[in-house]
Amino acid sequence: MKKTTVRGALPFILTVAAISLPLSGVFDTATIFLDQMQWYVGAVVVVAIVLIGALFDMLGVAAAAARETPFHAMASKKVFGARRAIVIVRNAEKVSSICSDVVGDIAGVLSGAGALAVSVQLGDALRLEGWQRELVTIILTAMVTSITVGAKALGKTLAIQSPTPIILVAAKIFDTIWIFGRGKDQRRKAKTKTRH
Repeated sequence: MKKTTVRGALPFILTVAAISLPLSGVFDTATIFLDQMQWYVGAVVVVAIVLIGALFDMLGVAAAAARETPFHAMASKKVFGARRAIVIVRNAEKVSSICSDVVGDIAGVLSGAGALAVSVQLGDALRLEGWQRELVTIILTAMVTSITVGAKALGKTLAIQSPTPIILVAAKIFDTIWIFGRGKDQRRKAKTKTRH
């Protein structure tokens, strides 16, 4: 893994901090849509957010824990995604920061806000008032917190124990999306040329 100094990493740190502000605002604003959903739909969305956060957190830890050597062996055998995996491991600090600190933490905040919105919807659906409504809010937010902590702990354990396959899968997904997007751009350019 490539080591960088604090001074060398400062531009990246400032960039991540700058991106996190509007990104967090957009995600937090998205919780407004949960107020328009049925409580059970909102609950599914909140669980999905928790799992996404745990998944990215796992990827960030795996990037920090993985080593280049196995991927070099795979790349020599032309294993799909191996070269991308090497790039991920070489940039482990940046990948870990983006996945764990940006996506993971924002997902954690968003899931908490979503749990609150779901509790309000559930309270309205059951026509609860007073302490009953407060109790539902406490139970739901505690459940979401528990699921979040458990999912992240599981993800980190898997990431530390098996970082190589996790990074390889992530690299394959990234390369597949990249190839598909590039093919789409090429088809678009071909259509533009035929029109002219």
